[in-house]
Amino acid sequence: MTDYTLERENPSSDARRKAAWDAVFSLSLGVFGLVTAEFLPASLLTPISADLGISSGTAGQTVTVTAVVGAIAGPAVVIGTRSFNRRWTLFALTALLIISSALAALANGLPLLLLSRVLLGIGLGGFWAMSAALAMRLVPMDLLPRAMAVIFTGVSVATVCAAPLGAYIGATLGWRAAFVLTAAVGLLALLVQVVTMPSLPPTGSAGLGTMVAVLRRPKVRIGLFTTLLIVAGHFAGFTYIRPYLEEIPRLDVEMVSLVLLAYGISGFFGNIVGGMIAERSSKLGVAFASSLVAVAAVILVSTGQSVAASSVAVAIWGFAFGALPVSIQSYVTRAASDEAESVGALLLTTFQIAISSGAVLGGLLVDMQGPLGVMSFLGVAALLGGSVILARGGRQMQLSEG
Repeated sequence: MTDYTLERENPSSDARRKAAWDAVFSLSLGVFGLVTAEFLPASLLTPISADLGISSGTAGQTVTVTAVVGAIAGPAVVIGTRSFNRRWTLFALTALLIISSALAALANGLPLLLLSRVLLGIGLGGFWAMSAALAMRLVPMDLLPRAMAVIFTGVSVATVCAAPLGAYIGATLGWRAAFVLTAAVGLLALLVQVVTMPSLPPTGSAGLGTMVAVLRRPKVRIGLFTTLLIVAGHFAGFTYIRPYLEEIPRLDVEMVSLVLLAYGISGFFGNIVGGMIAERSSKLGVAFASSLVAVAAVILVSTGQSVAASSVAVAIWGFAFGALPVSIQSYVTRAASDEAESVGALLLTTFQIAISSGAVLGGLLVDMQGPLGVMSFLGVAALLGGSVILARGGRQMQLSEG
């Protein structure tokens, strides 16, 4: 295998390095399996709870466990495996997808099911913390946004497919068969990774001290603060998108499903466009995404009673948020390209904090002001995030933004 270790002191060497796109696609396949497994329980709560003799609320905590463990596991995996070849670390994370899915399929009670979700959280958190660092060592730095867009394509496809595919398989073959399928996807991803992934000896000095040092860099702080604002606003709104659609434009269940499908499909294309913009300027990519989210929020608040307007606004929202992750990931990775794994772990933790705080704030706003209040918060948070990155994000450089 070729050693693709990045020679950061010699940009011309990086420019000459051939992009390992086959390995990048193997990462996309792996994250498709991880995210599909993460979201499966949401569409299988009823059969899982009936089969295992637990309540739907208890079964729903299998999703929460994965998210919480993922937030902790990201930094832990980066620090704990810092002396290991990243190729073998990746194999271990993908193996956790296979093992966790197999355990879920065999679960005869809540304890084994929760154990499977903990293992999935470790695999998911570790992968997200390392994904940008892996991509950066597989392609030249100027192609990083394109590589991240390819990886996030796996997320987009999983987001669109996981719930309906899980529901269909659960209804026809049983809920355990759905987890057998994710185990098979994990096995396929592992085989492809074994064939395509080059040796990636450890680089950097990941540790708590390193993460603190990286956090002192102004661009990293700006990137993380922007992420906190936009993602908290997004999840405050999206957590309560169904009540909004049912109460404001008064859509029935079938129409709500179609609008959310449009959201997911739009997100797929937003991911591609976001990668194209971020390839020129990751700061511009973040500002573009946040501005479009704000536009969608204005439409939802001002003309949301119209079925057409609210449907278009949700599609715009999906497109915009699809463009955000690849842009913000590229921005913070370029801001700390010498410690990409550490900054990736910090970004993962920031995302999880934003998700949880956004959901809590959204609940409070819905209770106090109704769905329009939470959509107003979405617009304000997105606008603030875009303003921060534009005003303080600094000048963009193609190979490094440190």
